[in-house]
Amino acid sequence: MATNSTTQYEEARKKSCDNCASALAPALADVRDPQSGERFAILRCPACGLGHTVPAPANIGEYYGEPYYGQRHSFTARYCAEYRVRILERATGRRRGALLDIGCGDGTFLEAARRRGYRVVGSEMGGAADRAAAAGIDVRALDELEDLAPFDVVTMWHTLEHFPSPNEIVGRVSSLLGDEGVFIVAVPNSQGLQARFFGGDWFHFDVPRHLFHFGRRSLSSLLERHHFAVECWLHQELEYDVFGWMQSALNAVLPVPNVLFQSLTGKRVSGTSELAASYALGSLIAPAAFAASMLSGRRATLIAIAKRGRRGERQAGAGSNPPEEKRA
Repeated sequence: MATNSTTQYEEARKKSCDNCASALAPALADVRDPQSGERFAILRCPACGLGHTVPAPANIGEYYGEPYYGQRHSFTARYCAEYRVRILERATGRRRGALLDIGCGDGTFLEAARRRGYRVVGSEMGGAADRAAAAGIDVRALDELEDLAPFDVVTMWHTLEHFPSPNEIVGRVSSLLGDEGVFIVAVPNSQGLQARFFGGDWFHFDVPRHLFHFGRRSLSSLLERHHFAVECWLHQELEYDVFGWMQSALNAVLPVPNVLFQSLTGKRVSGTSELAASYALGSLIAPAAFAASMLSGRRATLIAIAKRGRRGERQAGAGSNPPEEKRA
């Protein structure tokens, strides 16, 4: 679906920010869906910074399917799960309570958390939910979770940006958590150096499956709206950072996007020349991508550890000290 500047302004007049209800302004035009080849635009809220994909598809399920689901983390899946469990343990200390993972995929992270003593429940849909259930994970639809509440921890690893209303889903998370509950949420950092450098070629924009695009300001604002205080920010999920530099660079110079990603995650790739070029150039880019990930101050990922009733970042102008920011 082609977009132009006129369409952007028309969409901007029709829409308001999902987080703060402010009017939206055009930010990026002509962002390509790497699966369908359709073109979308990104509008941004001048007030809180939240990006919105337009037009939002009437049936977003048509943009998922086999090219999306499957081995999203390839050979790094186990590393990713263990890394996230370390963040979980850091946030909860010695307490091993009830954990809900919204968008649990095939359950790899929940399996790792269960081995550490957490009581785990997942929420997912489609074939991934079947794989998680087959691994012994209790998988529920979102509207089936109230009877299991309150949870001690809710995690959302790169799923918040997929929901049609982040404001609504964070409100639901708040209702599912206990009074001292912990909310851990990770999103691509659309205000980071990678996104700014590559623009519409940035791998992690992934329109239209990513309906929303966060920076630190917009995520903090959304969490505060639902009475969460951010205790600390973590950055650098290494696979997201390094591969983001690599695939984004390839997207900028090669005609077919995400070929390397599709190949590494076991998807069918048509065109041997595109595949050969992606591997050849990718191997040359890899050292620079790793160096850029280590040196860049603004990471490709934002991870917020938020709690209710604790110290944390206040809304702009409230005069509080910023929360601790660390490298994960």
